[in-house]
Amino acid sequence: MDQDVAVREGDLLFDLEDGIGRITFNRPQARNAFTFEMYERLAEICELANRDHAIKVLLLRGAGDKAFAAGTDINQFRAFAAPQDALDYENRIDRVLGILETCRVPTIAAINGACTGGGAGIAASCDLRIGTRSTRIGFPIARTLGNCLSMSNVSRITALIGPARVKDLIFTARLVDAEEAASVGLLNEVVADLAALEKRADEIARLVAGNAPLTLSATKQAVARLQKRLTREEGEDLILMCYTSQDFREGLDAFLTKRPPQWRGQ
Repeated sequence: MDQDVAVREGDLLFDLEDGIGRITFNRPQARNAFTFEMYERLAEICELANRDHAIKVLLLRGAGDKAFAAGTDINQFRAFAAPQDALDYENRIDRVLGILETCRVPTIAAINGACTGGGAGIAASCDLRIGTRSTRIGFPIARTLGNCLSMSNVSRITALIGPARVKDLIFTARLVDAEEAASVGLLNEVVADLAALEKRADEIARLVAGNAPLTLSATKQAVARLQKRLTREEGEDLILMCYTSQDFREGLDAFLTKRPPQWRGQ
């Protein structure tokens, strides 16, 4: 195994024990919101798992007790100055989530607390999702920044929960609780609390790690072949419509200054 990936400290941690690769989003002070570097590290670890057959399963979790991941750190958007910045950002997200989704090994998201925006996209890209009673999942972008999901992300979420529920989540900007998330397929299982989540996630990871890897890989690939995905490029006009709008700048400023945004639809 590449030791530098295994032991490096920072905002995204990784360790490997008994075939289980544990990825920890390590920014609890920011509800584990993702920086661009964290996205790249996540992709790097997935690519490591594709090469290193000592890794049997990847288990993803957030540090602390407040959040799995609260999406992309809003400060990452402050440097956006041109339309290409928006396209490059969504390209990064699509590339990283695509690498996670097609990773050779099974991936398990252990979700406690908030799982929103890009964090919900990460969870949706995993094979299995376990939550707690405090889990809340959603894409509240219609009341925060006024941006949009890429075409491939819309395709991914729609394949998971269906078009009507995607519209419901986006249009209402609400976060669904654990019970509803389990009923619509956003969660496979719900446990009582964080301690129970850590125990159950470890149990499932060990169970999966002990099963036939070719069977697991064939199943992942077969399901992927059944699901037609549109590409990000097929929705670039929608990305530019939102990210280059006055509303997006208003949403960004309102979020950072903690005030309600004033949407104008332009």
